[in-house]
Amino acid sequence: MKTAVPCYYHLDVDVSPERVGQVGRILAAHLRYWDLENLVAPVCGGTGMLLKAIDRHATDKCLSIEMWWNGQHLITAVGGNDRELRPDQDLRSCLEQIAAMSDGWGCCATDTGGKVIWFSQRARSGERVPLVPTAPSPSLREGRPVPRALPVTALAAPAVEERVLEDAR
Repeated sequence: MKTAVPCYYHLDVDVSPERVGQVGRILAAHLRYWDLENLVAPVCGGTGMLLKAIDRHATDKCLSIEMWWNGQHLITAVGGNDRELRPDQDLRSCLEQIAAMSDGWGCCATDTGGKVIWFSQRARSGERVPLVPTAPSPSLREGRPVPRALPVTALAAPAVEERVLEDAR
């Protein structure tokens, strides 16, 4: 049985409406690199919703995004240092959507007073999108005759090398 190699990625970002799409493309590239293409849509969608909501409600726009892959679960966490941000009030609709689309989610406070919001997606190691089979190329169904009228032995000339060797003696 092939075991998955644990993977980790960390990204610090200053949130703005223009950066949301860029962050989604960066996360999608790492998920494709980890052979987790089937998780691109839910992870980038959930992260995008969080970034847009935090951009609207937070005063400190500096965030950290982390992804952990352990072979069965991908955990995505978005953390910030804004003490005034109240996820239960400011981010309520965003968290409801994340709860509906993820296998698990949560929110916790950090030692510095910031908040970390995380969600997880379940997938198997090596789960890949199936490739579309290609049609076989056409082949000949009957053999073709050799385009010679004379047999091969009649076409061969006498060996010239023998005469050259005899003249050299």
